[in-house]
Parts: sequence; structure tokens; C-alpha cells
Amino acid sequence: EWQPRAVVLEESFVGVDARTALSVGQARGAVLVAAASFGLECAEYAPARVKQLVCGYGRAEKQQVQRMVAAILSLEAPPTPSHASDALAVAICHALAPPLLRIAG
Repeated sequence: EWQPRAVVLEESFVGVDARTALSVGQARGAVLVAAASFGLECAEYAPARVKQLVCGYGRAEKQQVQRMVAAILSLEAPPTPSHASDALAVAICHALAPPLLRIAG
């Protein structure tokens, strides 16, 4: 129905919990395989790059990202939960990334 042209992910943060990291890695792999099977462009951005582009500061807090996503997209309220604003921020980052950066990854 939506006919996406790309699938964009935020690079994983590997914390202390190896079990969580493994599960997240498996889910990410499944998403990338599914996207590739449909011929979709796949890209990843580091969390600091996303925050830098959206907020102007690579160590911005979650609330700052939510407010800036709302401002950029002219939303009446910040998206909730924070995962929703994170996803929109990654999409904004990809949409605004220079073409060479997209190719180079």
C-alpha cells in the first residue's frame, strides 16, 4: 500500500546484555533480508549522526529529538513513544543526507 523506496535503520547500540544484542541483531538481519528481497535500498545511520542532523547536536536527549521531529514535520505534538520519534528522525536523516553519503553508507 505505501510502496517504500528505502528501509533505513539506526545502527545498533551494543550494551552490556549480550542476549538483547543477539535478539536485536537477528531482527535487524530479518528486516534487511526482507527489504533486499523486494529490491529496496537499505541504509544505516549512527545515532549521533541522526541527532546531529535533526537537532544540531549529536548527543541530544530523547525529548529534544521528539520536539525537533515535531517541528520539522509540522506536527501538533511530539510523536510518542520515543521509539516513534526515533524512527521518524532516522527517516528525516536519510531524506536529507547528501546522495554521496547515502551511497557510501
